[in-house]
Amino acid sequence: MIRWTTVLVTTIAWAHGADAQPALERGKYLVNTIMACGNCHTPKDSDGAPVMSRELSGGLTFTIPPFNGTASNITPDPETGIGNWSDDDIKRALTHGARPANARLPGVPIAVMAVNFFKALLPEDQSAIVAYLRSVKPVRNAVPEPVYRVPVRHQQYPEAETGYSSEMLRDPVKRGSYLATIGHCMECHSPSERGVSDYSKTGLGKGGRKFSAADVQGFPPTWPGSTAANITSHPEKGLGNWSDAEITRAITQGISRDGRKLQPPMAFAWYRSMTNDDLSAIVSYLRTVPPLE
Repeated sequence: MIRWTTVLVTTIAWAHGADAQPALERGKYLVNTIMACGNCHTPKDSDGAPVMSRELSGGLTFTIPPFNGTASNITPDPETGIGNWSDDDIKRALTHGARPANARLPGVPIAVMAVNFFKALLPEDQSAIVAYLRSVKPVRNAVPEPVYRVPVRHQQYPEAETGYSSEMLRDPVKRGSYLATIGHCMECHSPSERGVSDYSKTGLGKGGRKFSAADVQGFPPTWPGSTAANITSHPEKGLGNWSDAEITRAITQGISRDGRKLQPPMAFAWYRSMTNDDLSAIVSYLRTVPPLE
């Protein structure tokens, strides 16, 4: 009887995949791998490595035409972080960019966050992320208030609007699509003109978005800036002729097919901790992105 019970429990856990993970463990995994929250929200040292003693206490600053803003303190510090926010407050901020009434800037939308992608997060993953954020060390650090020059607008991302279900994630390509969405890959890897990104069939994954030290502050002074690559399945301009191993190496080690060192803001240091199954799922999804040049 005990053996059959063990088999049944194991089978159920395998069938539910991520759902079988304890919430705190799942949240830690999402925050510290595919979502790479620390890439923006954790300050960096002179070599570009995250300062883990100040994890998630505020990081990169963005100085772009629509606004100036610094990635906020999302530790549980009650005064400068999110320690006094409710679980629902955190979820609304994460998926809709809404600050709660007891926040520092109540009612002012959050600009420096990919909420249009995070909207895709499954309810159980939202809860897991909240559980993990509650567990990190509170750090007192008041980041500068944002300056908005135009109204904040989060452009809809089609896959996030359509949404996902736990059942869909059993399919590797769908799971890869989900991971790439909450990882907001296409936010950088699709072209953008005057603040409007092209997520249509003529732009999705085409690359071309440029990042410079004038736009993003917080990387080492030696950072040369970067241009987001074409990650469509195009055989010459994109990843169509890359092997699975080459794509995985680029994601996790920041090394291109030709051996070139790739540059931030892509969060290689976070992605390298992803499971092999999740990396394989992302590669499977990228193979389905229509070729563009």
